[in-house]
Amino acid sequence: MGIEQVRDYLQDWDMAGNILEFEVSSATVELAALALNTEEARIAKTLSFLVENKAILIVTTGEVKIDNKKFKQEFGCKAKMLSFDMVHDMIGHEVGGVCPFGVKEGVDIYLDVSLQNYDFIYPACGSANSAIKLTHEQLYDISKAKKWVDVCKLK
Repeated sequence: MGIEQVRDYLQDWDMAGNILEFEVSSATVELAALALNTEEARIAKTLSFLVENKAILIVTTGEVKIDNKKFKQEFGCKAKMLSFDMVHDMIGHEVGGVCPFGVKEGVDIYLDVSLQNYDFIYPACGSANSAIKLTHEQLYDISKAKKWVDVCKLK
């Protein structure tokens, strides 16, 4: 999987041509903000967790982190991120390019309400040097998110 799978996935929304590719890494929030010349808060980071032996993704803004108490209230368990080795096998993307597009069957996607604070955000597109500019409404529709959640706090 990777950027080509995401490109194929985004064709259903006529968005494949909107993928931005960089000559530099955008694998972290900080690097993505530099590559895009934008603030870190506008980077939509996709975090992978294990809930009831199933992988889920939570997309947040770059300025927040998971609040363990809120996570437990929402999902009924402690927040346990997938290990580096588990990410590709369970999600379908490599660490640094994980995004909510073109993921493996059965991976539920949730969007944190922190994304609603911005008119547009930049999620990755399956590689460590790509992104796409979307509104949070577009991200919700295109990612086929299960629902909005409130599981974060400021760093």
